[in-house]
Amino acid sequence: MGGFFGITSKRDCLADVFFGVDYHSHLGTRRGGLAAWDEKIGLQRQIHSIENAPFRTRFEHVFEEMRGTSAIGCISDTDPQPLLVRSRLGKYAITMVGVINNDEDLIERYLSQTGSYFDAMTGGRVNSIDLLSALINQRDSFVDGIRFVQEHIDGTASILILEDGGALIAARDRLGRLPVHIGKNEDGYAVSFESFAYEKLGYETERELGPGEIVRITPDGIEQLAPPGQKKRICSFLWSYYGYPTSTYEGVNVEAMRYRNGAIMALNDKVNRPGETDQIDYVGGVPDSGTPHAIGYANQSGRQYARAFIKYTPTWSRSFMPANQTSRNRIAKMKQIPVHELIQDKNLLFVDDSIVRGTQLKETVDFLYENGARSVHMRSACPPILFACKYLNFSRSNSDMDLIARRVIVELEGEEGLNHLDEYSDGSTQRGQNLRRAICAKFHFTSLEFQTLEGVVSAIGLPECELCTYCWNGKE
Repeated sequence: MGGFFGITSKRDCLADVFFGVDYHSHLGTRRGGLAAWDEKIGLQRQIHSIENAPFRTRFEHVFEEMRGTSAIGCISDTDPQPLLVRSRLGKYAITMVGVINNDEDLIERYLSQTGSYFDAMTGGRVNSIDLLSALINQRDSFVDGIRFVQEHIDGTASILILEDGGALIAARDRLGRLPVHIGKNEDGYAVSFESFAYEKLGYETERELGPGEIVRITPDGIEQLAPPGQKKRICSFLWSYYGYPTSTYEGVNVEAMRYRNGAIMALNDKVNRPGETDQIDYVGGVPDSGTPHAIGYANQSGRQYARAFIKYTPTWSRSFMPANQTSRNRIAKMKQIPVHELIQDKNLLFVDDSIVRGTQLKETVDFLYENGARSVHMRSACPPILFACKYLNFSRSNSDMDLIARRVIVELEGEEGLNHLDEYSDGSTQRGQNLRRAICAKFHFTSLEFQTLEGVVSAIGLPECELCTYCWNGKE
């Protein structure tokens, strides 16, 4: 994934942008970057790797080297950004959140005859932000260029531009899969993926951009350059997994949604699995994003909530680093510290935010049994993930067959099973029950159930037609 943050102000704002970007560190682990504009210096930029150290430690000396009354920054899980660009549209810095899947096709169709060239990255890849700016520069204005990009990319792109002169241009992706918030204080405006990032800095929410909306922002006001579209598909996983608990999107708070989601799962179990959880000693969440779902489940079910194991985070704060899968699994295991009194001879029910590949979850369950658990029931706070996301890059899955639900379906029924994905997703069908039993056998769960799509939608509280649920049902 990734996230961006920017401010245009009447005073130096680099310190606020530093903290605002740092508040997006839960969204990525590869690179961080800052760009600033100062009336005397002009545009400046720094990019650092954050794979082995937090953003704040990599940029702690930035105040000695940069300053500005306007600045933007990003946490990126992909390419180095922001980039500084000099083009027919002027000098500017640009950053993006999203993913471009058809980069080779775009280069061939629109840039092969222009003499454009790109710095090659590892494996010959092109920096997506470099490509993005080259496409924007094909048109006569930022608005036309951004619209051109939004119409032709396969993927998603929310864009933040810092002009030479200090103005910001913010554009939400065409279908609003990702949020873009605007905050205001007495000196200017902030633009952010996460609204709480500027709220902590003393800004009040002005508004959210609509899908595809483009605005130009100066310390004196907001100018709409392109109105929002009518169609919206905001990512449901914002609430289920990668949104920060204090975040609010489209008026819906993440933490509150997760409590409702857990409660709905408990009600579903009461109806569909009567008596199964009566013997549960403790309900717990797979830390950290499963915890609020579990609190909601425990409160609704009447079973006691407890933390049977704790994640040790002072040195390895994020479970998805380092990049190597084997190392990630080992680090994840090393971080789990058991509370033996809450595990030994206990029947436990855990709620996880999702079950994607399942590798670390299996090790977690084995760890619980090794420490004396009598039984381990598992609940997923979302439906079976059957399609690898092609709109965002929050998952490391490179293909649908990386997904445990897909693999088990093929193991059960071969390719024919892929014609019955709706049935496998539904726990009330024979195929759905077969999927759950097979995953239980693989991972040593005593029982397994997934939240329903209807349950997730109800917990979010927005119309289903405004939500992206592609990873669960393949519907665009």
